[in-house]
Amino acid sequence: MDHDELLRIADAERAKAKPNEIRCCTSSGCRASGSADVLKQLKASVAANGLNDTLTAVGVGCPGLCSAGPVVMSHPDGGMFGKVTAEQAKGIVAALSGGATDAQRIDPNQPFFRKQFRVVRATAGQIDPERIESYIAVGGYEGLYQALQKRPDEIVTDVTASGLRGRGGAGYPTGLKWATVEKMPPGQKYVICNGDEGDPGAFMDRSVMEDAPHQVLEGMAIAAYAVGANQGFIYVRAEYPLAIERLQAAITQATKAGLLGANIFQTPFEFKVEIRIGAGAFVCGEETALIASVQGLRGTPRPRPPYPAESGLWDRPTLINNVETFATIPAISRNGAAWFAAIGTDRSKGTKIFSLTGKVKNAGLVEVPMGTTLRAVVEELGGGTADGKAVKAVQTGGPSGGCIPASLLDTPIDYESLGKIGSIMGSGGMIVMDDTDRMPEVARFFMEFCADESCGKCVPCRVGTVQLHGLLTKLVERKATRHDLDTLVELCQLVRDTSLCGLGQSAPNPVLSTIRYFAAEYEALLQPEEFARPPRASVIPLSVV
Repeated sequence: MDHDELLRIADAERAKAKPNEIRCCTSSGCRASGSADVLKQLKASVAANGLNDTLTAVGVGCPGLCSAGPVVMSHPDGGMFGKVTAEQAKGIVAALSGGATDAQRIDPNQPFFRKQFRVVRATAGQIDPERIESYIAVGGYEGLYQALQKRPDEIVTDVTASGLRGRGGAGYPTGLKWATVEKMPPGQKYVICNGDEGDPGAFMDRSVMEDAPHQVLEGMAIAAYAVGANQGFIYVRAEYPLAIERLQAAITQATKAGLLGANIFQTPFEFKVEIRIGAGAFVCGEETALIASVQGLRGTPRPRPPYPAESGLWDRPTLINNVETFATIPAISRNGAAWFAAIGTDRSKGTKIFSLTGKVKNAGLVEVPMGTTLRAVVEELGGGTADGKAVKAVQTGGPSGGCIPASLLDTPIDYESLGKIGSIMGSGGMIVMDDTDRMPEVARFFMEFCADESCGKCVPCRVGTVQLHGLLTKLVERKATRHDLDTLVELCQLVRDTSLCGLGQSAPNPVLSTIRYFAAEYEALLQPEEFARPPRASVIPLSVV
């Protein structure tokens, strides 16, 4: 394929579009609520009413408001319906001609939609994720073409200048990581897309893989060209069958179209992509454990250095980024580094996707500029709690993050600001809790998760998380003394300081953050006769990684 052919495909796809479309979300959330049957009935109703020349019903990616699924949208009038049943499909089609429908209408101008700024999810709810032509029609693969007109080092410079930081959790500068791989001696190099999203309540990457699989592939191809790799792998957990299905279809389509494989856009650049399916181990989100799993070994981390950028997959230089990071790259290639760097804050550029869940009214996916406050996300986009109760805390960063009290909701969302208050951005999980939630129980939940998911390679994590869970259980069951509480804090610090990988090192964060901000709840659970004992000097102050 050459550039002219790419443009012809885009023109042809746009030319055959009908004047009106009914778009039905076919992502996992809406599918679980019956959207496949809704789409089937929408298509049948269009045909039964003889509207095939002017109206079409299509499956699209997630528009974001998952709590209202199945969601159906009409284009171009901007109509939106929620919790649609298959029986209501006929009425929705009739409503486009002035008829009546009992389907629940959704205001598309409410803050949940109006206050988002979509870069990665720009096409969500608009294109058919199962057709490459649909992606090309909205500018897909144009970023790859433009990248191939530059030298690889120029691409690395652009990514560095954009200020993009890895969206997988650590926030490491993407350009610096790319530059390290690019500067390794010539030879076999690899690109890996980390799709092993395992945080409780997180589904950002799953949605991107389901809704925009070609966007992920395009970002990987640009990265491969920049660092000199010709082989890529996408590591996806088996719990994401729809993402795997659509990624595999996208790889096949792109290869057939000449956008993957040899002589891409009639250049010497060659890049192939394969999928590796993980068994669902949380630790395989850690990049050295992921590499071991791709190689067919047990997924456990190893000490660093050497870093994967120097010695990764099969001991070769390997670039690993997560799904959202790669999916951001095409927009930077098309619009330029300065455009992206103008979004966000001084040190946290661009946008971030969050899966907003828990006791929030509008649960789903939101993409906002870095620097947006937690309050704006929870209270404006999220609409506050579902039943009107007061927001008590927000958990960011999953089991590696912290619980932020409502008094700090005006904190801007960026890497540095969240770190200062004892949490992390993580990959984008955001769980809202109300005043009925008990924070020691929340801490115990996350510690149980970490103990279950520990790979067992290092003693501090393998044994420490189990002991921490036991102490938290003792507290929750009102059997603990102040000595137990002191031991809990000391053990948190030991696990944090001595675990092998970041997962173990960050496992105590939910415990430390809840003790820091909700100490009274822990105190109230201690045995009464222990209250009189003076606290040990080692308990405070607390710090959280």
